[in-house]
Amino acid sequence: MNNELRLELLQMAKEDQAVRQELTPTNFANSVLIAKIHEIDSNNTARMKEIVQKYGWTIKSLVGEDGTSAAWLLVQHADLDHEFQKHALKLMKESAKNGEISMKHVAYLTDRVLIAEKKKQIYGTQFEIRNSKFVLFPIEDEVNVDKRRGLSSLEEYKKIAMRHWQMSQSQESNEK
Repeated sequence: MNNELRLELLQMAKEDQAVRQELTPTNFANSVLIAKIHEIDSNNTARMKEIVQKYGWTIKSLVGEDGTSAAWLLVQHADLDHEFQKHALKLMKESAKNGEISMKHVAYLTDRVLIAEKKKQIYGTQFEIRNSKFVLFPIEDEVNVDKRRGLSSLEEYKKIAMRHWQMSQSQESNEK
């Protein structure tokens, strides 16, 4: 295992999440914060490209379970480089076949890539906030989505996401 690489990925993911923690329901359009997020995402994407070029996908045996989760998160947020996301997804699918990464990560990135291509998502993992409401992007064959998910049910996922969103709104109210 490459612990140095693992720790680097964990640090990058920590920075990714720290800036996103600053987002609240009313500052989604804050141009300074959005620019900061884009800068961090851009830097992380550039580094992930170097890592993938050198090692291939960051699998469990290379960086541990938490390292591969961190790498997935960074690529999940590489929206400014859709081609890299697609390339990473291809590598992740191969790694998942060998049990080296979580299929959950493949599901999330698959949906992210499809949404970017203006297609319906397959697993129902992607949503947006529209008019202060939690809205899932359209899902292909939504009736059978739970059979494909390999995750919690879509209804449970919605409840968890809504609790998180409401907590975010409530925290914002308390800050005023």
